[in-house]
Amino acid sequence: MHLTMLGTGSASVKNCYNTCFVFTENGQNFLVDAGGGNQILKILDDENISVTDLEHIFITHSHTDHILGAVWLVRMIGQAINYDGCDKQFNIYCHDEAAEALKAICCATLPQSVTKHFGGQLKLNILEDGDRYSILGCEVEFFDILSDKTKQFGFIMDIGGKKLACCGDEPLQMALCEKLCGCSWLMHEAFCLYSERDIFKPYQKFHSTVKDACETAQKLGAENLILYHTEDTHGKNRKTLYAAEGKQYYSGKLYIPDDGEKVIL
Repeated sequence: MHLTMLGTGSASVKNCYNTCFVFTENGQNFLVDAGGGNQILKILDDENISVTDLEHIFITHSHTDHILGAVWLVRMIGQAINYDGCDKQFNIYCHDEAAEALKAICCATLPQSVTKHFGGQLKLNILEDGDRYSILGCEVEFFDILSDKTKQFGFIMDIGGKKLACCGDEPLQMALCEKLCGCSWLMHEAFCLYSERDIFKPYQKFHSTVKDACETAQKLGAENLILYHTEDTHGKNRKTLYAAEGKQYYSGKLYIPDDGEKVIL
């Protein structure tokens, strides 16, 4: 299985795409979030991933930089069903508030010929904390990240006996540490460098710094840490700067991917 970071940026980035990523195994795909616009269509095309190959889509929460790209996916999937004879079942996983937001936006902006597929080939799986599904042959447990801002879910995926945990786009709550302890892979947001916290003000926005995310990964005993949902002002120097700060607080393998970068799991 490999992970492709379609986007790695936070909400207001201009030089990269909003954070979203796709897991791929044996030609099947599991997309997590879709960013904030129709640029997701070109990004998928660049990665040779057809919209109709996204049979599993998870929307973490209803913020614009996570859900609006999904509206375009619903549109394109609906058109493929209507005009191309696509007969696949598409599963969208999200909690009740995100599902309500997605349907409301779609019904307000897309033709009924597309939205009629909700409940049919476009199946909305409404998640409760602790719900488990088999996706790409792996058990995936979805959980409430206990957000202080907007209701949001993360997930734990069992990949051949190794645990991958995705914490959403907020700092990991201490109440969830036991659940994620000892994971092989931890995916955690890192809005900016700790040394630049006075510039980007991550704490006021309910986000972490590189230092914070690395300290969390070290505490959990995570073997690998993937940082995402970052600011985008450092360009090609971001990896070097983030790695230099991160290695002071984390002894495992640290990944700071760019848009389009793949990670073998």
